[in-house]
Amino acid sequence: MKISVFELRKFIYIIEAMKKITKTLKTKADIISEIAKKKNLPLSTTSLCVETVLEEISQALLKDQRVELRGFGTFGVKRYKAYKGRNPQNQKQITVRAKKRPWFKPGTFNESINNK
Repeated sequence: MKISVFELRKFIYIIEAMKKITKTLKTKADIISEIAKKKNLPLSTTSLCVETVLEEISQALLKDQRVELRGFGTFGVKRYKAYKGRNPQNQKQITVRAKKRPWFKPGTFNESINNK
């Protein structure tokens, strides 16, 4: 199978772009392994702690509670009322039902990110 120079350059460009994305993307597994290394803890214990914190935040949001982590930020739930809208395809009036959406407001770390 022959590959043209253009296809090869395109492939290299895609690989370079993926490398940049993976350098800027931090997954839950990455965070767990970094905490385990920094605090010299077993990976299983660290994973359990992180999972527990995330579960507690999720449960609080399901109960419409706010979660404030000083210096990091605040999680909460915003309620939206039902309203009358229009279907853009046929212009018929529809009722958009009430809904809730989670939100996050960054804390003081937001200022330190902008000052870097």
